[in-house]
Amino acid sequence: METQEKYTKERKSFLPKLLLILALALLLGAEGYFGFRLHELSDQQEHIKKDYSNINNITYGLFSVQQWKDNVSKIVHHQVGNLKMTKKQKKVLQHEVEQVLLALINKAEGLVNKPKKTLSGKIQKFAIKNFVNSDSIKAQVPGFARKIIAEVDNPKNKKQLSKMAIGEFNEIANEEKKDSAFVANAAAIKTMYQKYHVSSTELLNKKLVASLDEIRGKTYAYSFGMLACVVVVLGFWWGLRKRRDLHVTLFVMSLFFAFILLAVGLTASMIEVDARIRSLDFVLLGEHILFKDQVLFFQSKSIMDVVRVLISQPGIDSILVGVLILVFSILFPVVKLSSTGIHLLGNKRLAENGVIKYFAFQSGKWSMADVIVIAILMAYIGLNGLLEGQLQALNIKNDSLTILTTNNTSLQPGYIIFISFVLYGLILSTILKFITPHDAH
Repeated sequence: METQEKYTKERKSFLPKLLLILALALLLGAEGYFGFRLHELSDQQEHIKKDYSNINNITYGLFSVQQWKDNVSKIVHHQVGNLKMTKKQKKVLQHEVEQVLLALINKAEGLVNKPKKTLSGKIQKFAIKNFVNSDSIKAQVPGFARKIIAEVDNPKNKKQLSKMAIGEFNEIANEEKKDSAFVANAAAIKTMYQKYHVSSTELLNKKLVASLDEIRGKTYAYSFGMLACVVVVLGFWWGLRKRRDLHVTLFVMSLFFAFILLAVGLTASMIEVDARIRSLDFVLLGEHILFKDQVLFFQSKSIMDVVRVLISQPGIDSILVGVLILVFSILFPVVKLSSTGIHLLGNKRLAENGVIKYFAFQSGKWSMADVIVIAILMAYIGLNGLLEGQLQALNIKNDSLTILTTNNTSLQPGYIIFISFVLYGLILSTILKFITPHDAH
């Protein structure tokens, strides 16, 4: 009879734990899915933004001879093809042509009057002086000038002049195409067109911007989904605060939520540095040349990216900083979370082991996760202010030149998740001190 009652009592006590585990497992699965999608979209966003910054890099735009050739060619086509002269302009140009023609006639006359030593030269001089009337030719100069102006204003001749002008630009472009850097840039652009199935930079930019807008909305949705899962877990703690029999189970399950927050916070992009010339507009030959979204600098990094970059540097100082971040901001939090679980689930001897107790209760002062949060925030504020100041100095606005810059430096969802992990970890550490059945000192 006693055995039956004991079994029934154990079964009744196990059932709430099982239901709690199932409920939290479903919630954990949701958080894991949100975290996986956030990590995936963060990588996708970083790659797309890198492609966007590469195709719109100032090297391919403002510093590209090909871009200048295309822009100036359009102006020459338009200016020459639509050449229209007012009566006043024609009168001035005719006067100039007349002066040139008179100068040529005077030059020829001077050559004829020059003393000749040979017999044939003397005969030519005699013939020209007796049969050519220079005054009569000079009198016809205004008529010649009018005919020249009429020929210049002829649509067919203007078209031919346009071809000649464009031919000069094509020669410059052909020379550039022989350069190895130009060949490499052209190949990179062509590869990017093929990657996104487009035929021009304009179409590529539209496609990339649309993709980034969609991804941005999804990443924040998944971030808030993860935070909602954590809030629900904390709600369980509030609702079950008097059920001491469920606290260990609830705490261990809560640790899994913390691990997911940490993993996503470490690998998702945390900060983006993006400086660009939004538009550069200036007047050339009476027409506007416009360059838009010229990327000056772009970088997107997660904490793991920063660690990898630092450790891969040749300098010992960079490697040391990378190792310190790895140990105190990544390994310490992992060991601390694991130690709290072992402290609760292990027997008394294991739970009160010096190493386990140290990492569970005292290692927080050595963990730099909270320091990383502050450091990234300060870096963002510092970089943002620095870039704003530098870019503002580039802003110019007058009748002939307009330069507008923009600073798109921003904190990313990875930062939100990591700071949530830090706060959530502090809450769990406080809870552990209240629910531990062992000595916490």
